[in-house]
Amino acid sequence: MKTSYTLLFLILFSGFTFAQNKIEVGKKAPEITMSKTDGTSFSLSSLKGKMVLIDFWATWCAPCVEEQPELKKLYDTYSEQVKANKFEILGVSLDKNKESWQKAIERFAINWIQVSDLKFWKSPVAKAYEIDELPFNVIIDGEGTIIAKNLHEKELEEFLKKSFSQN
Repeated sequence: MKTSYTLLFLILFSGFTFAQNKIEVGKKAPEITMSKTDGTSFSLSSLKGKMVLIDFWATWCAPCVEEQPELKKLYDTYSEQVKANKFEILGVSLDKNKESWQKAIERFAINWIQVSDLKFWKSPVAKAYEIDELPFNVIIDGEGTIIAKNLHEKELEEFLKKSFSQN
């Protein structure tokens, strides 16, 4: 009986660690296909060739809302890279209320791509990216490989500064 419990524990633990390792630096980012605020479909893969900061957020998440002005500053700082098709931010909202989401985009004058399926925590994208808290982000390179994850404030700023100074 003791052997059965040990075996069961190992199976469950190995499955848990496997699931926790899907979103890692060096691995391919899962595809994201969701609707923009105007209802048109948008896919992450359409940004191939660009470094992309995928920002998972929601209007009901106070730290996410606080972070939006900082992301706006970064987006403005790297506007030349955006214009040169080298960089983009993709905002992925885990909201469930379209009106709240749209009002926040207007209030913060967010001018980067915003998508949502308005499914809250039940979003397949939240599951694919193993999101259990917000804010959360990943940065992918032009080939869709994760090159950083969950960087915020100064750490994010320094990562982008270093990345663009090398190009």
